[in-house]
Amino acid sequence: MKVFIVYCHPSEDSFTKNMCDAFIKGLTDSGNEYIISDLYKMGFQTDMTEEEYLRDAYYRNMPNVAEDVLLEQVKINSADAIAFIYPVFWTEAPAKLVGWFDRVWSYGFAYGEKTMKVLDKALILCSAGNPIERLEETGLLDSMKRVMLGDRLFGRAKQMDFIVFDNTSRENELREKNWDANLQKAYEIGKDFCKDK
Repeated sequence: MKVFIVYCHPSEDSFTKNMCDAFIKGLTDSGNEYIISDLYKMGFQTDMTEEEYLRDAYYRNMPNVAEDVLLEQVKINSADAIAFIYPVFWTEAPAKLVGWFDRVWSYGFAYGEKTMKVLDKALILCSAGNPIERLEETGLLDSMKRVMLGDRLFGRAKQMDFIVFDNTSRENELREKNWDANLQKAYEIGKDFCKDK
């Protein structure tokens, strides 16, 4: 199985980077392949141009889609599954990933007369500073899931999952205490991700 990973974190020195690496090792150890877009390393442009906005606002397939967007769309359609790996910033994905959706989920690809394939699986793996209990009690976890699974991925994958690695703030003592167990969990998720497609 081929997995397209959309990775979004501004720092190489992060739990999220280690989580991504562990997930990839699990994928490859189980005989699967992957392609990755590291949005910060790529310098992916996330602001829509006026031309892009007007194309989507008027539901037009023209003018032509930008080359960097087309490359991302080709990656999606060449994969069987997609995984988004990112840290939670203010109850949301980083602005760079939000901008990726703004541009890549274009009219004629992700909606309208779609050319985007329905993927077998979609996975969200995110790291959060807050404990999961707080995210659940305040309704923030539900909000994050609604945006990612209920809007951005709705109807675009047959199976979807949203997994949060919590208590990952640098000042949180649980970050270090749970480090190895969390990376093992990310590895196992990668190893099992392509089963039962």
